[in-house]
Amino acid sequence: MAQVTIGGLSTATGVKIETIRYYERAGLISPPLRTGGNYRSYAPEDVVRLRFIKRTRDLGFRLEEVRALLDISVQQDRDCCEIDALATEHLAEVDRKIADLTSLRQQLSSMIASCRGGTVADCQILEAFQHE
Repeated sequence: MAQVTIGGLSTATGVKIETIRYYERAGLISPPLRTGGNYRSYAPEDVVRLRFIKRTRDLGFRLEEVRALLDISVQQDRDCCEIDALATEHLAEVDRKIADLTSLRQQLSSMIASCRGGTVADCQILEAFQHE
């Protein structure tokens, strides 16, 4: 695979151009080489790295976690226990969010079920919003 422009990198990875620029500023991907016309020119390794970043972000990892995973991933001889710990911690966070969303769903469902119709003045949903 040859060098690609930022548009080609965006197409190859499904990451928006502005997000690619943001990842450059954040130091997640290296600043690209520039062509004679001052266009960004990315290497095939940048496509692989950006796909990695996109996938981890799609899974909900924070930028700091993505950075840590990237830093560890280049150390091929290293024990992967830190990766396991990061993934396990992230899974616990996902489970907490699921529990919070399940509770939220139950509360909203209960509010909707309490609706008896009528006027806004008698709305049980609005009434429920006013109390904790």
